[in-house]
Amino acid sequence: MTANDLKADILAKVTEYYRLVHAPKQEAPFQAGTSRVQYAGRMFDEREMVNLVDASLDFWLTAGRFAETFSGQLEDYYDVSDVILVNSGSSANLLAVTALTDTALGERRLQPGDEVITVAAGFPSTVAPILQNQLVPVFLDVELGTYNIDTTRLEEALSARTKAVFLAHTLGNPFNLDAVAAFAKRHGLWLIEDNCDALGSRYRGKLTGTFGHIATGSFYPAHHITTGEGGCVITDDPRLARIIRSYRDWGRDCYCEGGENNTCGCRFTKQFGTLPKGYDHKYVYSRIGYNLKMTDMQAAVGVAQMDKLESFTARRKRHFQMLCEGLKDLEEFFILPRATEHADSSWFAFILTLREGAPFTRVELAKHLDTALIETRGLFAGNLLRQPGYMAIPHRVVGGLDNTDFIMNNTLFLGVYPGLTPAKIDYVTDTIRKFARKG
Repeated sequence: MTANDLKADILAKVTEYYRLVHAPKQEAPFQAGTSRVQYAGRMFDEREMVNLVDASLDFWLTAGRFAETFSGQLEDYYDVSDVILVNSGSSANLLAVTALTDTALGERRLQPGDEVITVAAGFPSTVAPILQNQLVPVFLDVELGTYNIDTTRLEEALSARTKAVFLAHTLGNPFNLDAVAAFAKRHGLWLIEDNCDALGSRYRGKLTGTFGHIATGSFYPAHHITTGEGGCVITDDPRLARIIRSYRDWGRDCYCEGGENNTCGCRFTKQFGTLPKGYDHKYVYSRIGYNLKMTDMQAAVGVAQMDKLESFTARRKRHFQMLCEGLKDLEEFFILPRATEHADSSWFAFILTLREGAPFTRVELAKHLDTALIETRGLFAGNLLRQPGYMAIPHRVVGGLDNTDFIMNNTLFLGVYPGLTPAKIDYVTDTIRKFARKG
């Protein structure tokens, strides 16, 4: 038996193993109250497992052939020049901000004390890189219903130190890109889109993640596709891509991929810093960087997941619409979510906010749903400025954060991920309806 024959046999056995252990079995109909209704979950079949084992047999433990394929798939999907794979969406956000501090950007570079406009209602990894780079977040409030930035106060937030805008598309719902992009362009600001929760969302027919100078993505198991841990940085600017790769790869000046040598043709001929002339370019460090690469085994899973993205997105939209229809008669109690104008949202979740005067609290509803085995989550950090680690950070607030505080106290979200079924969604809506009417 040749090595190729043996490999084919191993991969065939992996398919058998998947079908024996992981494949969905013929189950009894959904039993309300006995099976958990998850808000998210990984979706995979034998193709992910075969790719994963295939990559492991290469024993190429860093980025390799699958990473090249996966990044190429994403570049084609977004129609951009560069998608740089990293080990998490949080790392992607760190790289996106850090890249904009680079001296190669001249007067446009972000420097300590410069301001970045953002929101406090969201996940901390959008704001943390601002602080980690000694920049100052400027917080604006968000709208109820869309849960995205209130763009009416953008001009008020501007100062002489404002250099960038960094916003997430909240739970897959695009923020007002017309207003934000025009504001950034008018004032010469960098725009970073945190697209981690919004893979597949569109604004005026164009994919989110392609409007800003840089965008980020996440492939954590709860997201639209998964590699386990993993993320990416998206840009259509080759100069920014070179800077991002350098910071990702220890800060090195060389841009050869792993296993490549002398791509630039001058490996032993240039002078760098006060190093001796001809010092090996592979070991020249022009930046103080990190090691944030994705492994080839993670990328192998991503390659298979990309083939499912379209169907995953369609299911998320369908489940979101089912929840809308199932809860529309409860608007006396709840503010139901709405897509931003001009947006076609690939929803991460279904967000629900109690109205003022509701006869029950968010905590009471969450506890009731938990008892009914229905998973919920709050809108991440609530008001980030009330979190212990963020209470003393340097920052500005423009116009108050009343809606942000209201969300912190009155909002939760439900799942719309592809693994849900109509029976589970009906159970969720029935459970909420009975609780609200009784309450």
